[in-house]
Amino acid sequence: MATYLDDVSRTFGEYLLVPGLTTKQCVPGNVSLKTPLVKFKRGETPAIALNIPFVSAIMQSVSDAGLAIALARNGGLSFIFGSQPVETQAEMVRKVKKFKAGFVTSDSNLKPDNTLADVVALTRVTGHTTIGITHDGSPNGKLLGLVTSRDYRAERDPGDRPVKEFMTPFSKLTVGEIGLSLTEANQVIWDHKLNTLPIIDKEQNLVYFVFRKDYDSHKNNPDELLNTTDKTLLAGAGINTRDYERRVPALVDAGVDVLCVDSSDGFSEWQSDAIRWIKQEYNGRVLVGGGNIVDPEGFRHLVAAGADFVKVGIGGGSICITREQKGIGRGQATAIIDVATARDAYYKETGVYVPVCSDGGLVHDYHMVLALAMGADFLMMGRYFARFDESPTKKLKIGNNYVKEYWGEGSNRAQNWQRYDMGGSESLKFEEGVDSYVPYAGKMKDNLEVTLGKIKATMCSCGAITIEELQKNAKITLVSSTSIVEGGAHDVILKE
Repeated sequence: MATYLDDVSRTFGEYLLVPGLTTKQCVPGNVSLKTPLVKFKRGETPAIALNIPFVSAIMQSVSDAGLAIALARNGGLSFIFGSQPVETQAEMVRKVKKFKAGFVTSDSNLKPDNTLADVVALTRVTGHTTIGITHDGSPNGKLLGLVTSRDYRAERDPGDRPVKEFMTPFSKLTVGEIGLSLTEANQVIWDHKLNTLPIIDKEQNLVYFVFRKDYDSHKNNPDELLNTTDKTLLAGAGINTRDYERRVPALVDAGVDVLCVDSSDGFSEWQSDAIRWIKQEYNGRVLVGGGNIVDPEGFRHLVAAGADFVKVGIGGGSICITREQKGIGRGQATAIIDVATARDAYYKETGVYVPVCSDGGLVHDYHMVLALAMGADFLMMGRYFARFDESPTKKLKIGNNYVKEYWGEGSNRAQNWQRYDMGGSESLKFEEGVDSYVPYAGKMKDNLEVTLGKIKATMCSCGAITIEELQKNAKITLVSSTSIVEGGAHDVILKE
């Protein structure tokens, strides 16, 4: 007969945190939200650690290059959606990797015999106002000059005017040589009052640009999630269990830092086969997470395949109707508690810590603290990020309110049948997600500051200044339906 689990399937709204001793050290300014993204051995550090415990969902309506850049600049990570052609997903990854600060490979280059019309056309395509002039128009050709928006007046100068007539020639440029550190490069920029410092090799070939605006930007975004080697922003990408043999190489070539197999049900042989292939093909060098699962058996299955983190949650997302359609899933709080217990047992047995990601079921900001206290190392969110300017969807006015479009990967609109792989034909037989709107919330940074402020304040009330301390020391209580009502405003007449 069927196996019956003794526990009740519960969600975050059924729990509250009980205050712990708030010491004098427990102030928001002392709270660290740094958390591991990928597995590591006892005594070692993870290859990637997040500066805030947030990643964005692998969804068309959430995670494109624009949101990936914004989130990485604020300390989190995006997994760029995989329900698109391989080439366009790889290009989104490249856009994130090229954006950042530090030593930037130039992708706006022309030759001296190009014209002003070519400059204007290139600027419109790339959005960049600094153009490297090289002997062959390539990113690494011999540097002959530089063109910026201060060198021409597009509305007055003739379009056929050659670049060599108005560029700043190499003889008048301040340059740095390869081997210069980023700190040293920024000092040159400061000393010479530059906006751009070209970095060249001994043969005068252009290698990188270093921009003043990137230095200023980093000062305003101290939690930026950067590759420690080349100072590029970190970027993740979602993959499926169908075309991974073609998609993964393209993403790796584009510079992706970490992958995640995107599936509504990760407890499958298709997913473990995909993870094993990646680990074997790249000799363990490519990082990849798996999911989604809701119990210890699913966790062990993916870890055995080589998963670097495991994503937990089936049916809890605001646009997900998997439970309604298939009767499959588990309350998110119960799933996290169960899987985190399995994670801790595995760590005790093997000395390998495999981070757990909570995906779905987060309605209020305090639910995020509950998820972390229950054992999640980081949180994947879709609805939360879909509301911001940086998400890829349209902002619309419905009645008197501004909203943004938000649809599930299981909806007909997304046509992401690969996410629901059951080994059959290439089609979506029925929907497991809806097409909807979410209230427009403005800029990501402004909203993140409020949310992270709440999280830090709540952690201080629990007597914890790190996520690890929160998981060890938090006290959590079940609440009745009556006490939930008591927790809101009641027995008063609210002012409008």
